[in-house]
Amino acid sequence: MRKGQIRDQELLQQIVVQLKKLREERSLTQEDVYNDTGIHLARIETGKVNITVSTLYALLQYFNTSLSDFFRFDGV
Repeated sequence: MRKGQIRDQELLQQIVVQLKKLREERSLTQEDVYNDTGIHLARIETGKVNITVSTLYALLQYFNTSLSDFFRFDGV
């Protein structure tokens, strides 16, 4: 078994696309999200950060979206 974090770049890219879509649908900037949540969305949206489940959940609560709806990846 591999040590350290597992990184699935394809999955991370799908998450990035979905998060950006949610943000843009609400006409929010990355700075707006940071000011409201303290989460550096800019670093996540680059796809270079392996986002934690806790951070994703906090963002989804902020966007008022469920995990199940988020992971449908419609149109991605």
